[in-house]
Amino acid sequence: MLVNGDHARTLDPRELIVELARPVHGHAALVGKFITASELLQGLADASWRGCDTRTPLADAAMRVCMGFARQLDQSWRGVTVEPVSLAELTSHGLPESITCKRAEGYACYALYPEMYLDAARCAPDLDRRVIGIRSVGAGLAALVATATDAPLPATVRPHGDPFRREVTVASELLAEWTTGATITLVDDGPGMSGSSFGCLGDLLEQHGVANIEVFPSHGGDLGPVAQDRHRERWRRIARRHADFDVAIRPRIVRWIAELVGRVIGIEDLSGGAWRALRYSSEAEWPASVTHQERRKLLVHTGRGSYLARFVGLGAHGERAVHRARTLHAAGFTPEPVGFVHGFLVERWQDLVRPLSAIDRPLLVERVGEYLAFRASALRGGSGADVAQLRAMAKHNADLDLSAPASSPRRVEIDGRMHAHEWLVTPRGLLKADGYDHCAAHDLIGCQDIAWDVAGAIAELSLTPTEAARLVAMCDVDREQLAFAKPCYAAFQLGRHALAIESASPAEQLRLRAEVRRYRALATRR
Repeated sequence: MLVNGDHARTLDPRELIVELARPVHGHAALVGKFITASELLQGLADASWRGCDTRTPLADAAMRVCMGFARQLDQSWRGVTVEPVSLAELTSHGLPESITCKRAEGYACYALYPEMYLDAARCAPDLDRRVIGIRSVGAGLAALVATATDAPLPATVRPHGDPFRREVTVASELLAEWTTGATITLVDDGPGMSGSSFGCLGDLLEQHGVANIEVFPSHGGDLGPVAQDRHRERWRRIARRHADFDVAIRPRIVRWIAELVGRVIGIEDLSGGAWRALRYSSEAEWPASVTHQERRKLLVHTGRGSYLARFVGLGAHGERAVHRARTLHAAGFTPEPVGFVHGFLVERWQDLVRPLSAIDRPLLVERVGEYLAFRASALRGGSGADVAQLRAMAKHNADLDLSAPASSPRRVEIDGRMHAHEWLVTPRGLLKADGYDHCAAHDLIGCQDIAWDVAGAIAELSLTPTEAARLVAMCDVDREQLAFAKPCYAAFQLGRHALAIESASPAEQLRLRAEVRRYRALATRR
């Protein structure tokens, strides 16, 4: 199934260097600087990649800069004086006119905190290490591990090919660094469905006689369901250094939230679909959830009431989501954001007064129309899958041959989740939940014409033709864009739910399969 997508931006590396030179204050801002330095490192390393990984003077200079910001982050996290970082060596090199920086999905979507790698490295045994960062995000993470373990300057590699069968090609001089008897430390986020990025590099090292391998992953679990047997066997026997979010990060996040909203008297983790237990009287009523892609959520109880803290991204990713949240709340459509705490948007928990089914249908359609019309006018721009990519996705997921619309999409930071359970009937009226970051999720859709959300509302709220016509009129939707978006939306949701089945619990699998059947019917109803 075609579901996920890598988001990238092409820019002048000098712009990032200017950004790194700006003074900032506070730990969260230092994390943002480190992420920028990591993106610069990845972009410069990829710019010199010609199908074979090796060291270059420019990439090594970028790695030293990244280690400098990793050291700042470590110092801030430990509460000691933060030392300045010199950019002189890097700026002395000839820089390419442009680089392509891939978004680090872990920092943007999955509550991957750099501090977790610092904590894991601080707990690791004292060894003679050679650290390898697996690009994209592993390049910067390698700088953190090397900094915290006093290892030499790390190298980075770029696995390529089939996402489930990655390959890696390395120059002989780089291999010579790794075959001296030292422990080889592989650093990346994941592993995901296959773990093939870790796996292909492990294969290469073992083929050249390297026996001492350790890994720094982003979680403590096993490889995903489509991993190769030899990779799974190696994963289970090698040392895995990992710091858990709940131990390394959550206590400090909660302390900072308490500074914002008052003394915390209780916490509930609502991640991975657990929020459904609070919204529904029985599990039989639960909607399906793609649990592995849900944002981390904490329900924080205080003497002043309860607050939902939801991860929306570190650095610039989170700041943009907070801007959307404030814009939408100011217009009366979403809960009030009361603060932003190191990646978590904090808003008041919304008590429900009755189910959405009790709302008068014309009222519901008007409210949805007002919301989408506002979104289309106030949150314009952004990037996302083009028509060719959407057509390919629809063909792959649902075997649909779609005609392209004549007009170009008018890009909007779409909501992306128009499901019925996302609409909350509260004492303050009908509010839209969770509408801040799906346009920047770890999928290929991104920002689209508002027709995408209109198609989603028609599908998820079971609008009649009359109701759909009213919504289309309110949002000034191009008819060709809508005709294209309807089957594309259904094909994407079909693939998204189908891909989640294999790794879901038995009960969740039943819900997911029911959604796959529903979306397949919607995709072919043209």
